[in-house]
Order: sequence, then structure tokens, then C-alpha cells
Amino acid sequence: MNHVDPSHLVELALGNTPRTAADTEALHHIAHCARCRDDLHTMTRVVEAARTAELIDLPTTPPARVWHRITRDLSGEPTAPERPRHTPDRRKRALLALLTLATAAAVTAAHCSRHRRARQQAAARLPGDPGCS
Repeated sequence: MNHVDPSHLVELALGNTPRTAADTEALHHIAHCARCRDDLHTMTRVVEAARTAELIDLPTTPPARVWHRITRDLSGEPTAPERPRHTPDRRKRALLALLTLATAAAVTAAHCSRHRRARQQAAARLPGDPGCS
């Protein structure tokens, strides 16, 4: 089964152009295909949300440095790459220390468990037991 192309679904959701024979065929498929119907429904909701959005719905204005960088990138001017700022992240260090501690605890617990089982098996053997070596 050939599903409706996503770009065609977008055009149907936008509803900007008069319906064509291809649109009619696509709508017929959508009527019988849950996947395409769901995709069209989702795209239609996005289009409606975008059309009803107001300035207050938009996020805050980005800082000036963002616009400067966009302008610089679009202008094609070669610039030196920015050096990443190396700031220690205490949360990352704490998480790494916690993971290291948890790993060490797990290894120690596994070692102790094996040692305890070996001692219990040795104690369970009697001197006259043929399994004892």
C-alpha cells in the first residue's frame, strides 16, 4: 500500500491550493488508512496552532548575541572558531563519583557473595564425603 507523501499531507493540511485529482485520490486513501489519517490530523492541528498563535504565545526574544551569530553565519564571513569554555560542572563530577562508588560497591558485593558461597560449600562437605577433595 502506498501511503500519501508527507509533503502532500502538508499541502492538504495547509489547504492553500484548490483541490486536484491527486488530492481527491489522497483523501480517498486517507479515509481508509489510519496511519495517513493520523498524520493528516496531526499536521492540521499544527497548522491551526500556527495560524492562531499570537505574539504573546511566542518565546522571549533571543539575546542580541544570537542575532549577531546568525548574521555572521549568513554573511559567510570567515571567523575564528570559538573556543569552548571549560567550566567544571559539579553535577557531572558528583555523578561520575557516585557511579564509580556504585560500581566499586557492586564489584565488592559480588566478590563477597562468591567468597561466602565458597565457604558455605566447603563447610557443608564432611571429611568422609566423596565430593570433598
